[in-house]
Amino acid sequence: MSRTEGHSVVAGAPQQVVVVVPAYKEVESLPRVLEALSRQTRPADRVVVTLDPYRDRRTTTELERIGRRAGAEVRHSVGNRHKKAGNLNGALAELLPTLADDDAVLVQDADTYLDPHFIEVAHAGLSQGYGAVGGNFRGRSGGGLCGAFQRNEYARYARDTARKRGKVLCLTGTACLFRVAALRDVLTARRDGQLPAADGVYDTKVLTEDNELTLALKHRGWRVAAPSRATMTTEVMPTWGDLAKQRLRWKRGALENLFDYGLTRHTCEGWVRQLVALLGTAVSGIYIGAILWYLATGAGVHLAPFWLALTGFYAIERAITVKARGWRVAATSMLVIPEWFYDLFLQGVHIRALTESALRRERTW
Repeated sequence: MSRTEGHSVVAGAPQQVVVVVPAYKEVESLPRVLEALSRQTRPADRVVVTLDPYRDRRTTTELERIGRRAGAEVRHSVGNRHKKAGNLNGALAELLPTLADDDAVLVQDADTYLDPHFIEVAHAGLSQGYGAVGGNFRGRSGGGLCGAFQRNEYARYARDTARKRGKVLCLTGTACLFRVAALRDVLTARRDGQLPAADGVYDTKVLTEDNELTLALKHRGWRVAAPSRATMTTEVMPTWGDLAKQRLRWKRGALENLFDYGLTRHTCEGWVRQLVALLGTAVSGIYIGAILWYLATGAGVHLAPFWLALTGFYAIERAITVKARGWRVAATSMLVIPEWFYDLFLQGVHIRALTESALRRERTW
């Protein structure tokens, strides 16, 4: 037996791995998703595609055909009003009673392509006593300049996670392998009032159900990780409008998850990051305001050696943190100004998230 912060789990590898793929309208990507699963160095024992009915019935029919042709089991969600989280709760409610505590469930998006070693690496993580093992994702092509910035951002996230040896604040919803015992423990704790109440493993009331589940696992004493070799690719948001909606949901959801759990040893880092993000936004506002003031008053902008040195340091940091994407991308990142405007865009979204949360405006997924 091995201990996971208070939980006794059977040492060794999970007996079987069951993959659950919630799908809605991903007709173009689902075949590639299932193909990537078939090429895993540690194959899944079962693959279940769980469908949420799309408004165009032909889309749902085509998704079912794709799933069955690939050899997957196909399940239809009934009466679900909670999008992806509700779909997953229904599937897990049917699956978990049929599985043993030392089995594992891989939940992955229907637009995520796993690299061949993903299950093998995540499987090894569970064998070491982790309750859940996520991964790191690369952005696929597309999206023009908006997509390029996202690919750089994801590369920096993966680099940061590798430097922390897999320690993460949030297990990404793109793909994550869970020990069945951990999921059952979360369900029991929700029913007993030891965790925020929910109608299943996933909390359907929140905007970021994956972040909330990560906090739930940590507060129950389960260790989580995202090994550097557990990799995959995912879609990038194709337009600035789509990106703003996605990040507004992420940022507001993460903030409200912190409020739900309060200040604990598992939320301290999240609260600190919220504070750092707010301070960074304030500094950017002051900096831009100062430049506009100098220009408006005719005083001109004087480039002191300190600011030149700081800009040079920033340029080098931008290049080093994306070097994994090649020297052309690294060299382009040294231009500084384009990526600085991307940071300002994200900071603007963060301010909006804070405002909407403070005013308690209606949440939109």
